[in-house]
Amino acid sequence: MRWRIVTAVSLAIVPLASTMLAGPAYAQFGGIVYDPSNYAQNVMTAARSLEQINNQIQQLQNQATSLINDARNLTSLPISTIQTLQSQVDQTRQLLSEAQRIAYDVTDVQQVFNGRYKGAALSAGQHQMVANANARWQDSVGAFEDAMKVQAGIVGNLGATRSSITTLVGASQSATGALQAAQAGNQLLALQTQQLADLTAAIAAQGRAQSLESARNAATEAEGRERFRRFRTRN
Repeated sequence: MRWRIVTAVSLAIVPLASTMLAGPAYAQFGGIVYDPSNYAQNVMTAARSLEQINNQIQQLQNQATSLINDARNLTSLPISTIQTLQSQVDQTRQLLSEAQRIAYDVTDVQQVFNGRYKGAALSAGQHQMVANANARWQDSVGAFEDAMKVQAGIVGNLGATRSSITTLVGASQSATGALQAAQAGNQLLALQTQQLADLTAAIAAQGRAQSLESARNAATEAEGRERFRRFRTRN
């Protein structure tokens, strides 16, 4: 009897399973029709919508990051060493402007050389020759003193230069954006220019002293020949 009941139930399930496999399944829950295929489609639609929202959120985050980076790149460097560099250049120029006896001026150089280094100055009277020789000696001594002053001033600038380098390199390494890095680099270039200006001043001062000494020696030699000529003429 039990075997007959199981067989009957099995025969009833087979047609039901065949019906479920053949077409979409529908179920009713309290009058609500449940369609699995429609439910799956709704889930896929919701997933695509959520993905679009996530993409939009990511785009907004990227835009916000870009704006933050732009703000950093436009931030100006909070420090400046330009005034210090200008002050150092002005100090060196002041030392050069205090050149003794012969200024760094083409007209002045020409007048002085015409007056006591060449031409009529070498064939003047004995008293004038002595005066010119003394003036040339003072020119040379003053030029060497000027060169040493310029060199001392440049050496004195080294402390401020070292401080500026430390400040600017630190600012460059901690720059938050491209503008700050560029400004730090520009100030380092300005510092290098100032050092080149100091070097040029030192070379100019030293060269001036050496040139005046060479000119003094040449004038002394010329005066010696003139004096010897006069001595031979008198005898």
